[in-house]
Amino acid sequence: MNIYEITFHFEEAHKPSVTVQAAHGESILEIAEENGIELHHNCGGVCACSTCHVYIEAGMEYLPEMTDKEEDFVDRAINPRLESRLGCQCTVGGPVVVRIPDQSVIIGH
Repeated sequence: MNIYEITFHFEEAHKPSVTVQAAHGESILEIAEENGIELHHNCGGVCACSTCHVYIEAGMEYLPEMTDKEEDFVDRAINPRLESRLGCQCTVGGPVVVRIPDQSVIIGH
């Protein structure tokens, strides 16, 4: 099984960056949950909302291509950018650097 380094940066200035190990095929949302990193996910990770919205700062080539469904929900996210993805849809296939938007402005669990 391949293991990759996933680095999380945060828009919230008081949160330090975190680098963790993740197995091939795990989603960014799963990796965040397993490592106690706050990333809202109102729909339970089934691509039915935009609360697990993240920015991919490096490693986009190690993620699957965005589906039309994911793109529709990314468009509904707060401050979407070209590097926006949904954490539930990004299964890793290499090292990735992720920026998590300010979770305090998102209503989620």
